[in-house]
Amino acid sequence: MIDINSDMGEGFGAWDMGNDALLLDYISSTNIACGWHAGDPARMKKLVEMATHKRVNIGAHPGLPDLVGFGRREMAISEQDAYNYVLYQAGALQAFVHAAGNRLHHVKPHGALYNQAAKDIKIARGIVRAVKDLGNDVILYGLAGSCLVDAAKELNIPVWEEVFADRRYTKEGFLVPRTQAGAVIEDDSEALKQVMSMSNTGKVVAIDGNEIAIQADTLCIHGDNPHAVDFAKRIKSALA
Repeated sequence: MIDINSDMGEGFGAWDMGNDALLLDYISSTNIACGWHAGDPARMKKLVEMATHKRVNIGAHPGLPDLVGFGRREMAISEQDAYNYVLYQAGALQAFVHAAGNRLHHVKPHGALYNQAAKDIKIARGIVRAVKDLGNDVILYGLAGSCLVDAAKELNIPVWEEVFADRRYTKEGFLVPRTQAGAVIEDDSEALKQVMSMSNTGKVVAIDGNEIAIQADTLCIHGDNPHAVDFAKRIKSALA
């Protein structure tokens, strides 16, 4: 089986993004924004309660302190910064989860923090240390084959290797930067084909046309995609 996750709660104040309530019916895990790249306490509380009611795994989605850039701009941070940022944000969500009578299932870093940690073992270790201090049963979601996975294994915390339905991969197994043309797969049928390849064969076609091996424990569907709900339905049906 493969877990299906989605980033949620990424509006802020009067601004909404995505159809989170409907999407919860077609996923098994939600990654809830914790207020730094997006999100706010009201959204965090509401999503925790909805996910608890629908029995969807609840995860924290901490990012860099960059509301204007939606957490997608790289910052020069240390290992200790990474630890502090993740523990602070995930700890806030964990409090809402406990108040709802539930438990925090996982942590998945957002945006630039995620991508920097995929290549920088020191940042990855800071994130992993924070996840470990949140509780022994909290899982890290990290890019398949990346430094996040390596750091999790070093410190002996549970890790699920993540793949993406609508993102293209470099020949090294990293995500193609969003600033590069073709980084995002716009066609749902093409994205579904990539999902089935990763889940059934453990391989994905990189942007250079070559196949690379990939471990698929959890699959990300981006909730801000206008077709996210319909796409999630198709993926769930195909995987079933």
